[in-house]
Amino acid sequence: QVQLVESGGGLVQAGDSLRLSCEASGRTFSSYGMGWFRQALGKEREFVATINWSGASTYYADSVKGRFTISRDNAKNTVYLQMNSLKPEDAAVYYCAARRVSRAGSTWPNEYDYWGQGTQVTVSS
Repeated sequence: QVQLVESGGGLVQAGDSLRLSCEASGRTFSSYGMGWFRQALGKEREFVATINWSGASTYYADSVKGRFTISRDNAKNTVYLQMNSLKPEDAAVYYCAARRVSRAGSTWPNEYDYWGQGTQVTVSS
C-alpha cells in the first residue's frame, strides 16, 4: 500500500506562484508513473499533468501548458507541481496520484491506483 500526502496549497492572488508537493510512502516510488489532477467545486476531476518514473517524460493539459511544471525527486519520494501565473480558474482541490502497475504517466484517472487526500488552491482575482 502506498500513501500519498500533498502539501503546498493555499490562497494566492492571480499571477502568483505556488509549488505543490506530494510525498509518497514506500520504497517503490521510483517505479510509479505519477499524475496531478484537480477538482473545482461542482465540477468533475480533471487531468493537470503527468510524469513517468524517471522524470524524462511529462505531459500537460492544454489549460496549464507553459505555466505549470511537473517534476519528481525519486530520492525524496516526492513529486512536485510548480504553478506559475495562476488564474482564478486554477482554483481547485489538487490531488496527486500514483500508478502502481506502470512506470508511464497517464491522463486518465481510472489508470491510477493510489490517491492523496488533496490540497486546496484558491486564487483571488
